Amino acid sequence: MKFVVIGIVNTIVGTAIMFIFYNVCHLSYWISSASNYFFGSICSYILNKHFTFKNKERGWKPLLRFTLNIITCYLLAYGIAKPVIQWMLSGYSITIQENISLALGMCLFVIFNYLGQRFYTFK
Repeated sequence: MKFVVIGIVNTIVGTAIMFIFYNVCHLSYWISSASNYFFGSICSYILNKHFTFKNKERGWKPLLRFTLNIITCYLLAYGIAKPVIQWMLSGYSITIQENISLALGMCLFVIFNYLGQRFYTFK
């Protein structure tokens, strides 16, 4: 439950950043989606390490595992979402395709990230 609450806070902030960067600032799909996780990951690491998973490990190793997990989950989620949505919505504009890809990528990321943090980062 703690992971969900922390995730909701990170999702609200990160999603706002991502869609503002993409639709208002007209930054690329990859920059907009990566910004979501860059800004949210700092808060997520601290809160999940101490409150969700109660990990007492010190040093750089848990931070390194967290960073590798975030990067892997991001590349998987958004790397899957974009071509799938482009294929499914090939008749729609690129803006519609990429907005839907961003939303699907977020959903996939949540699943991959929980599994990665639970079984790898803060095992």
